[in-house]
Amino acid sequence: MSIKILFMLVVLLIAGFTSGVFMSQGYGAEKSHQHSGKAVYICPMHPQITSDRKGSCPICGMDLVKKEEAQEELPVASETKEHKILFYRNPMNPSVTSPVPTKDSMGMEYVPVYEEKKGAPQGVPINTSKQQMIGVRKDVVMKRSLAVEISTVGKVAYDPDLYVAQEEYIQAVKTAAATENSSLSSIREQSVGLLVSAERKLLLLGMSKFEIEALRNSGAAQDNLYFPGNSGKAWIYITVYEYELGLVKEGQEVLIDAVAFPGEVYKGKVTALTPILNAESRTVRVRAEVEDKAGKLKPEMFVNAKISIDLGEKLAIPEEAVMDSGTRKIVYVVKDNRFAMREVTLGPKAGEFYEIISGLNEGEEVVASGNFLIDAESKLKGAM
Repeated sequence: MSIKILFMLVVLLIAGFTSGVFMSQGYGAEKSHQHSGKAVYICPMHPQITSDRKGSCPICGMDLVKKEEAQEELPVASETKEHKILFYRNPMNPSVTSPVPTKDSMGMEYVPVYEEKKGAPQGVPINTSKQQMIGVRKDVVMKRSLAVEISTVGKVAYDPDLYVAQEEYIQAVKTAAATENSSLSSIREQSVGLLVSAERKLLLLGMSKFEIEALRNSGAAQDNLYFPGNSGKAWIYITVYEYELGLVKEGQEVLIDAVAFPGEVYKGKVTALTPILNAESRTVRVRAEVEDKAGKLKPEMFVNAKISIDLGEKLAIPEEAVMDSGTRKIVYVVKDNRFAMREVTLGPKAGEFYEIISGLNEGEEVVASGNFLIDAESKLKGAM
């Protein structure tokens, strides 16, 4: 008999002896005790480990308990007329739920979550001393004067294409006027068609209806679009992101400053918004005209821009009162010495406040600081 065969026989004998000792100690599957009539001991953390005598779990080291006692410790949840089970929650991770009774990967029973009694107070109760300890501060939902300032970048316009389009429009206006009384209808229609086409091109390049009308009345293209002129004004192209677009309107005040001239501020107004969104950068080009009497602003010069927006009187709450989960915005409302979670819809952020569109009423009280600890307390009580 070869040495290799002898070695394999020795290994098999050792393995058989070890398994026999393990089974003799009573560890094994639960099925081996179902009809023995003896007491069965199981591990609270690993119910698959069973024994017919007291001992320790070979996996986690916890003391084994009688199966009957373990079942008493984890009673089966049942519905009553007063309480209806809504779902079952993982005791270690409250965000994981199940519609039916189940266990987690460690063998722990899911906890039933019952429907609240009608008229029962909602939210998490916290006493006054605890509020002081965790630094809870409250604020009242009220109307406030809100103002937003959009800080962005831009550059002094260098746009020969727009200048050429303006020249084409002026020529189309003159041609349409010259052929207005022509006996040939085809010539009149062609002239009108060229005028409409030239106007649409100007709109696509960022000019407003008001600007186009002023251009028509002046009869001269804006040469400061490609070369510094003597008009005392400069065109600025400002970048505005998509999420800020709803705040920007024609006529709003714009403040410009350039790195080349520290401390100098140029004032102007928004004149038009390009009607097409840049799909890659998710931005819109805003056209503004600013005062530049000295002619210092040169084409293609980079500038910083600020657009001031007055929102007026709006219902608002402090920024700190809002918890953003990514999918929804949450605040905690104070009522009857309880903190109840409320989902809200927010408007733009103005300084240290958020405009409230829906979810809160004027005069209600919200938690302005310490809401993260209240949220943690809420989840803890829900798990318990």
